[in-house]
Amino acid sequence: MFDLMSIGFKYVFVFIIYLFIFTIIRMIYLDIRNVDYGNLDSGSYLKLLNRIDTLPYNLSDSYPVETELTLGRQKDNTIQIKDPYISKHHFRIIKDEEEFFLEDLGSSNGTYLNGEKVLDVTRIRKGDMLKVGELEFIFIDRE
Repeated sequence: MFDLMSIGFKYVFVFIIYLFIFTIIRMIYLDIRNVDYGNLDSGSYLKLLNRIDTLPYNLSDSYPVETELTLGRQKDNTIQIKDPYISKHHFRIIKDEEEFFLEDLGSSNGTYLNGEKVLDVTRIRKGDMLKVGELEFIFIDRE
């Protein structure tokens, strides 16, 4: 009797392990399938470092930077973010002669580049970290 129950528990335990492994593989597959590689192949872009699911507003994972990119709360910005720590027109990135420059547009809480407050138009390079309010971005340049 106990031998029969022991064999039954073994099969149930093995089934639960296989179900767990299948669930993990399925989650990995779904996560990889939902990644958008469209704008990551070439060009320049801002990559959000914060976890999107922890933010109270909708954001994209990355934003392409072509000739000009603006960030702020107003609708006329390239990136519109409804965050109380972000000004109506917070900062602007401009491309000039194949180089990119960051300009704070008089924001209340400031724009930080690699931990230092941006006071004047500053050149940004690949790998530079931008902090605006609670958001952190990394500048990627694949050109």
